[in-house]
Amino acid sequence: MIVRTLEESKGSHREVEAPNGNWVSRRLILKEDKMGFSLHDTIIRAGTETFIWYKHHLEAVYCISGKGEIAEIETGILHPIEEGTVYALDGHESHKLRAFVDMRMVCIFTPPLTGKEVHTKEGFYPLEVEK
Repeated sequence: MIVRTLEESKGSHREVEAPNGNWVSRRLILKEDKMGFSLHDTIIRAGTETFIWYKHHLEAVYCISGKGEIAEIETGILHPIEEGTVYALDGHESHKLRAFVDMRMVCIFTPPLTGKEVHTKEGFYPLEVEK
């Protein structure tokens, strides 16, 4: 059984910040935990816009606080995101994630992340990042 708190993840190898400061992710479950997915508690900072295209991963996201939007790159469709909204990138959709106020998101990735991943300039996480 794995039992872990958000507090013990903060400041550890499980806490990763975007190089541009747009987000901080506390990675609660990682590949090393052998669950087949990774689970993250992520803060998307107010006033930021992040281009994302997960070509190697599927992601489901549940917003537990805050407000923002997703802009689909291919279609231009805007999706409002606020507390209680879930979205799943089941087709590797490229998008821009905008935070109007700080957003707290619970994110699940498959395949699981190793823990050190940050977005490449093309918006994706490498398939495997060594620790």
